[in-house]
Amino acid sequence: MQAIINKVERLSKFLNVFAGIAITFIMFLTVIDVILRYFRRPIVGTYELVGFSGAIVIGFAVPLTTFLKGHMLVDFFVLKFPRRIRNTVHIVTRLLGIGLFSLLGWNLIKLGMDLYRTGEVSLTLQLPFYPVAFGIGVCFFVQCLVLIVHILQVIGNTYE
Repeated sequence: MQAIINKVERLSKFLNVFAGIAITFIMFLTVIDVILRYFRRPIVGTYELVGFSGAIVIGFAVPLTTFLKGHMLVDFFVLKFPRRIRNTVHIVTRLLGIGLFSLLGWNLIKLGMDLYRTGEVSLTLQLPFYPVAFGIGVCFFVQCLVLIVHILQVIGNTYE
């Protein structure tokens, strides 16, 4: 079981590297654009690039954030329950999450295929939309793996 957990963690960290690169790109692009606007030479397509990169940041950071339990969690009520009920609540919520993220991932892959088939691109830079849809769809399937790991940890009494 620990081997599976380690592989899912490595995969989540790998995806998070892309999120880090994208947020760094947003930061540098925005700073350079602001400076160049002062000289009346804005960067064309900044809005589109920031939008694409923002989607990448959010989608690619979700699996590692979930793996590390970095999301806001209000569980003061659940913590008052006995361990068995608490574990049941954890498992049920993870199963609901798996259902949600698998539907989201599948629909994003379908959307990416439609965007690829129609050749839809952004207005200014003519960048295709489909790679972002495919990437986030894949990340949501990795999110499902992370939630499965959480369930395995609850069953193995190693969930913290």
